[in-house]
Amino acid sequence: MAEHEAGDPHRHPPATAGQTPDPARGGPAGEVAGGTGGDAGSAAPDGRGAADGQGDQGSQGGQGARGDGRRAVLALACAAQFMVILDVSVVNVALPSIKDSLGFDAVGLQWVVGAYAIAFAGLLLLGGRLADLYGRRRVFLCGLALFSLSSLVGGLAGAPGVLIAMRAVQGLGAAVLAPATLTILTTTFAEGQGRTRALATWTAVSSAGGAAGNLIGGVLTQSLSWRWTLLINAPIGLLTGLLALRLLPADRARAAARRLDVPGAALATIGVTGLVFGVTQAERHGWAGPATLAGLGGGALALAGLWWVEARHAGDPLIPRALLRAPGVRVGNAVMLLAGACFIPMWYFLSLYMQDVLHYGALATGLGFLPHTLAGIVAARLAPLAMRRVGARALIVASALLAAGGFLWQSALGPHSDYVTGLLGPALVMSTGMGLLITPITTTVTSGVAPDAAGAASGLMNAARQVGGTFGLAVLVSVAGTAAGAVAGYQRAFWAIAGLCALVAALAAALPPSPPARTTDARPTPDTPDAPGDDPPDQPTGAEATR
Repeated sequence: MAEHEAGDPHRHPPATAGQTPDPARGGPAGEVAGGTGGDAGSAAPDGRGAADGQGDQGSQGGQGARGDGRRAVLALACAAQFMVILDVSVVNVALPSIKDSLGFDAVGLQWVVGAYAIAFAGLLLLGGRLADLYGRRRVFLCGLALFSLSSLVGGLAGAPGVLIAMRAVQGLGAAVLAPATLTILTTTFAEGQGRTRALATWTAVSSAGGAAGNLIGGVLTQSLSWRWTLLINAPIGLLTGLLALRLLPADRARAAARRLDVPGAALATIGVTGLVFGVTQAERHGWAGPATLAGLGGGALALAGLWWVEARHAGDPLIPRALLRAPGVRVGNAVMLLAGACFIPMWYFLSLYMQDVLHYGALATGLGFLPHTLAGIVAARLAPLAMRRVGARALIVASALLAAGGFLWQSALGPHSDYVTGLLGPALVMSTGMGLLITPITTTVTSGVAPDAAGAASGLMNAARQVGGTFGLAVLVSVAGTAAGAVAGYQRAFWAIAGLCALVAALAAALPPSPPARTTDARPTPDTPDAPGDDPPDQPTGAEATR
């Protein structure tokens, strides 16, 4: 992060009525790490953007999209995020067909899922920083092209090795694309209710993508072919790319002084990839297996090297130092890590229960997840209203405890439970808790981040969620494996997930205080007046309330 900006009077204007000066942050309360978090491009009257010298970011914020334009950008970002999350699970129900079609053995088949997951999680930190340095539209389009072209080649693959390689390239494209979608939103919508609503929509779409993967995969595999679980991305990606060229403002020339931290990027990628590889091997070889220990040990060493390089030698770190000094970023990402460990494994255990115990087919299993999907979407859309009333921190605690109750209920399933008595009730409770939880966490870890670090913040948050989910699944599979029988294992896993949710609530208490939000988007400066169609204020604040 560019710390030299602290002396720029345009970066930290005098506090107005309704703002409380915060000397620790160098400006009005709510600023973190050198930026106000408002519309990029509106922070400096000279039009250079919130980060002086950051040439490619100044026009990406509030001036770039107003009213209908902002809603179109939101739809674009959500469409891309849906594709990315969908492909985490869309091939799961197609695996038997893929095995028969291409002649996979049991060991090779796991890499159809594993290659995507490892590349995705391992490259998220790098993908997020690329958007800061090379421009959000440019990086968004590159990630989309990689994702779509690899989907096309993978869908046409005639050999196992080709499909696995293309799934890895898909993961690379997703790691570039996912942080870019969140970065575009946080720099298009100023902090306040407008951004919270946008993040709630993005969260709802992410939840829908994860849950819909099994359903869409089942429909495509059963009605067409497993190949269409990948091929469908090509036309969607082409349409999304054309819309991005039309909707996203062009990136300005990159400042020559800013370069990618190559050693940091390499160490971060090796570290996270090694850890993810290690935990995936634990499912097959145990925690003491050579492959598991090599992955975990190599990953830990690389991350230790990353800390040393970033602290001592990096001029423009992969993860800006000031970003990690913000309590909301540090604790918020720890909360997101644990939340991922709770929620991502849920789909795995429920899918096995429906197919192995209730004997559902692929399509019926996908349909069985519809209540989870709908409850999560509705709850995510209600999260901004709840945040306005109780604040982000209180909502995180309450929703984590609600989800814990749902998982405790789910742990009561038995070998003779039917769908209504064994799944539907718990689904509504825990999915409501999940839907309410993710939006306030996302808002917390992206609030107050300067635009020139928005990509790094987005990559860090996405990486925390994916790594948490991967670790959580490996640990919970081990926990379930110690039980006598499959159903007893599922019960034990859901008990453990309930405990993790309670830990999320406890850790969330360490987040910075977040009073109920009573304001809307930050008001534009006199240099960036409201354009027609911009969201109207919900109620006056500060000095305006006394007029």
